Amino acid sequence: MTKILVTGTTGVVGKSTVEHLLKKGIPASQLIGLSRKKESLEDLTAKGVEVRVGDYFDYNSLLHAFEGVDKVMLTSAIAFTDRSTQHYNAITAARQAGVKHVVYMSIMRKEGSGRIMPEVTESDLFTEQVLKSSGLDYTILYHPPFADLLSFYYGPNPYESGIKVPANHGKMAPATRDELAEAHAEILSTPGHENKTYSLGGSHAVSFSDIANILTEIKGQSVSFTAIRAEEYIDGIVAQGVARHVAEFITGWVLAIEGGEFEYQSGDLERLLGRKTKTFRELMETTLA
Repeated sequence: MTKILVTGTTGVVGKSTVEHLLKKGIPASQLIGLSRKKESLEDLTAKGVEVRVGDYFDYNSLLHAFEGVDKVMLTSAIAFTDRSTQHYNAITAARQAGVKHVVYMSIMRKEGSGRIMPEVTESDLFTEQVLKSSGLDYTILYHPPFADLLSFYYGPNPYESGIKVPANHGKMAPATRDELAEAHAEILSTPGHENKTYSLGGSHAVSFSDIANILTEIKGQSVSFTAIRAEEYIDGIVAQGVARHVAEFITGWVLAIEGGEFEYQSGDLERLLGRKTKTFRELMETTLA
């Protein structure tokens, strides 16, 4: 009986991964959710999923949590929290506890671009190197931007404010968090993914100017699009009460999208899901309805 542990199950991606494993028929008795707060996962325990408490910064808690586990889904830590130390602890504890296979959620990188995304790229590269040299079986999953969170970059009220970003026609291949979690579940529940990497770009490329056009067409109400300077974009975010270093972090993502960092479509996600991903139009038609 293969025991699968998913970290970060208080977050959307981690919890959805567990839920998709259950939908695929993996018995709840084979699944474990890891969280820093056990009481926040009562909905999973109600389904029979064991919940263990562990913190990436507390090595001994990870050793205890990984006991008897065969596969770990390592959901990456959030930015501004020393991701490298946390991921190193998780991989090292997994190896010491006898885990056989670790699946890591990384961020998509354009081959040969050399772009360093602050708080992301260096810790991803470090984590991938630690994982590959650990002696464990590994799978590395490269995530695109989340399609269901793109308004994070262009604002919650595009019909009133328009879309004003430091980008023009640069495209990305986003996917929803639920689609990515379903792909995680497929990899965790089936053999043959050991020591492989997958680039999980969605089926449909879209730019911020495309998004403005799509939103306009859905409601028949104009959404203007304006390409602005990065500094102007940062100032606008700071004016909303966001710390400047966070505003600069957000801007880095938009500039990477414009630079084609997340444009690659390998087809891996389609193959794992057995279908094409949702278009941005389909997603918005449902959301706006």
